[in-house]
Amino acid sequence: MKEAAFAGELFDALARRRNITGESINKSELREFWDQISDTSFDSRLQTFLDMVDKNDDGRISEDEAKQIITLSVSANKLTMAPRQCEEYARLIMEALDPNEFGYIELHNLKMLLLEAPSESTTNSHKLSKLLSQRLRPTTDPSPIRRWYKRAKCSLEDNWRRCWVMLLWLSICVGLFAWKFMQYRHHAVFGVMGYCVCVAKGGAETLKFNMALTLLPVCRNTITWLRSHTTAGRIVPFNDNLKFHMAIAVGITVGAGLHIISHLACDFPRLLHAMDDEYEPMKPFFGDAKPPNYWWFVRETEGWTGLVMLALMAVAFTFARASLRKGKLRLPKLKKRFTGYNVFWYTHHLFLVVYALLLVHGHFLYLNKKWQKKSTWMYLAVPMTVYACERLTRTLRSSVRSVKKVRVAVHPHPATLLSLHLSKPQGFRYKSGQYVYVKCLDVSPFQWHPFSITSAPGDDYVSVHIKTLGDWTNQLRNAFLKVCPTPTEGTTEILRAEYNRDEAMSNPSLPKVLIDGPYGAPAQDYKEYDIVLLVGLGIGATPMISIIKDIITNARRLDGDVESGNGNGGGGGARSGPAGPTSTGSPVSRAPWSGSAGSWTRWTRPTRSASSSSTTTAPASTRRATPGRRSSPCSSPSTTPRMASTSSPAAAS
Repeated sequence: MKEAAFAGELFDALARRRNITGESINKSELREFWDQISDTSFDSRLQTFLDMVDKNDDGRISEDEAKQIITLSVSANKLTMAPRQCEEYARLIMEALDPNEFGYIELHNLKMLLLEAPSESTTNSHKLSKLLSQRLRPTTDPSPIRRWYKRAKCSLEDNWRRCWVMLLWLSICVGLFAWKFMQYRHHAVFGVMGYCVCVAKGGAETLKFNMALTLLPVCRNTITWLRSHTTAGRIVPFNDNLKFHMAIAVGITVGAGLHIISHLACDFPRLLHAMDDEYEPMKPFFGDAKPPNYWWFVRETEGWTGLVMLALMAVAFTFARASLRKGKLRLPKLKKRFTGYNVFWYTHHLFLVVYALLLVHGHFLYLNKKWQKKSTWMYLAVPMTVYACERLTRTLRSSVRSVKKVRVAVHPHPATLLSLHLSKPQGFRYKSGQYVYVKCLDVSPFQWHPFSITSAPGDDYVSVHIKTLGDWTNQLRNAFLKVCPTPTEGTTEILRAEYNRDEAMSNPSLPKVLIDGPYGAPAQDYKEYDIVLLVGLGIGATPMISIIKDIITNARRLDGDVESGNGNGGGGGARSGPAGPTSTGSPVSRAPWSGSAGSWTRWTRPTRSASSSSTTTAPASTRRATPGRRSSPCSSPSTTPRMASTSSPAAAS
């Protein structure tokens, strides 16, 4: 041992263990010291380590004690580490093992954690890393109330945007239902129809509101613009637009159920069985003669439009289920044709008919004859206009921004991968992580399918990689196979083809491709953070490719600026995102690593000389923690902001 300070700390720890208080030891004590120091067993070295850390022998490790032992270890091993980094590592240890913020770590808990025998050999570094990560878990609070409180606090911290949106939506639905319920509680028809009409009209009011609202989350252009050009994303969870669309669909189901059941099973039977004197107040609404039978209600405009809407909505809702939409059910081949994205796409467009019938149904009402009291068109006017403009924009934009050149590569089995490189249309600007919709007129003149962009924004082309999983993607692959050169027999080479728009227009056999977009996705915000963790399985790694390309392109450009003297100089460097907690003046570079089985990406810190000037090129995918401040139990350490996975909106259809 060459470091006197470290030797002194070791001597104090060994003496403290044996209750030796003097400045000297005898031969027998020296022999005991030597036996413990030279013992290479895990138990002996662990005990020595714990004795050195726990200086006051109270069975607890404070942050100062952890910092001191790290500093001594750095000094003894001739490592280069600033005192600030030692403080940071000590804080990391405390935050990982002291989730309750008691200010100390129980020594016996740390000892039991390290002494626990592994169930398998850990000579492999990957297995050892996995074992340690599994064991470095915070201790469980013994109080169930505190555990519940912390879980609720963490959940609210992570999901407060979703919470306030859902709370606002539910409050509006409840308010509309209560308002219409009380309105019909004092209506003339209440004497005959009772609370049934109150429930029916309350459900109808929420139904109209939700039918209008459900159009907004699928206005992709509007959401992309709001995400990219405003700060609304700080309080509105745009990433959950489709989940909110599905939640509204549940609200539509509830409202429609209350409205239909109350009318068919309660209102109309009560009206049919009403006495003549009871029917007297109903004459202004249903005519002088009482309806003779149930068929009278069905054949009226209000009746048949409602039943047709019910049937169409039932079909659309059924095929919108994930199991049918993604074709996950094991069905006979004949029935399998009635599942998948195509069936979902066509049946979902039945809602165009539903909205037309809803306007008709809302105009011909039994109980409201004045137009100003017929509110269906008032609810639907703005959302339907916005949605119609959206669809018109998509149609015109895909025609105006045409693809002039197509380059395709068809990978052989078993990869069944199709890569398309398309010339970038004029004015087509996008961010890494976004996606586009692709339509091939030779496969279907109507269907648009979403795919993540795999090219970088600086490229002069737009590329997508498509896994052939569904019927549409298989037909697309077969269409391009027809234009690729016939492969040599017995080879498994990648088949390639290239052609321009003029050739495609003159040659019917060449597939004609249109793109629409780009559209926003969660992954596009990666530049706003300091550390990013990209996780993608298989074809789900496609948005990560674009992000990595963009990072590498920016890093090369910034490195060129530094070499030419145009950089910021010093250790600070420029950043690809806003300065965060890691902007300490130390150059940091992170490099991607990809696995083959389940494609994923992680960031490592390669060693660099102190004089090299670099930049941070990997931002993080969630909010940052404030440097120098203890994180909450929900948060990760301050130098390692919590990370959220990014995923492709659609890899294959």
